[in-house]
Amino acid sequence: MLYVVATPIGNLKDISYRAVETLNSVDVIACEDTRHSLKLLAAYGIKKPLLSYHKFNEKETADKLADMLAEGKNVALISDAGTPVISDPGNVLIKVLIERGLEYTVVPGANAFVPALVMSGFDASRFVFFGFLPEKAKEKKELLEKYRSADATLIFYSAPHDVVKDVQFLYSALGSRRACAVREITKLHESVLRFDLADGYTEEPRGEYVLLVEGAKKKNDFNDISPEEHLRAYIDGGMDKKEAVKRVAKERNVNRNEIYKLIAND
Repeated sequence: MLYVVATPIGNLKDISYRAVETLNSVDVIACEDTRHSLKLLAAYGIKKPLLSYHKFNEKETADKLADMLAEGKNVALISDAGTPVISDPGNVLIKVLIERGLEYTVVPGANAFVPALVMSGFDASRFVFFGFLPEKAKEKKELLEKYRSADATLIFYSAPHDVVKDVQFLYSALGSRRACAVREITKLHESVLRFDLADGYTEEPRGEYVLLVEGAKKKNDFNDISPEEHLRAYIDGGMDKKEAVKRVAKERNVNRNEIYKLIAND
């Protein structure tokens, strides 16, 4: 069995009992950076053979790990922080296991974008997670164009050396919108900065970022006509005056009494 194990994104205490038990029970641990992972494993007294698995050797190592699983060994896959596969290596391995009919499961835990969404205060009922933006400007533009009108919070990862230009690009692609930069989640210097994309990111870039941008506002076609015209359209269409007032008030997001005044003055 392969266990995809989530590890802390900063605070070493953000690891589950099940994750520790799993890492202690497997035959080998595949990790992104063995030196980085050793610090976490040492903190919990876990001593297991380590195998380097990163984006530059994914295919060959995926086949090697699949062979181990086929031989009956138990393997854990971890990344430097958070959940493997989510903006980290692992997807290639999962595809190989599916192709070969080998079993795997997930030991869930820490990630960055869910806490950031909660901390931002933006609408969490619908959201789109992008991970890191593509490097090429054309690819970034094409990607954002698909979601420009989405009524959902947009979530991106950003490195400290990219955060300023990422915010500038988001403004050029999405226009002026409320945004939030959450950095160093669970760490000593964790912070939340709310701003408008039009103003850019003005703080000194430090640490890893999650950028969140509010979704597009729903277009209200009735704003193109006056309240009187809006109300008259429903009444002329045969709607009861009381029901027409109720509908217009709701669609224009105004107090019903304001619309009643239009009838009184009629």
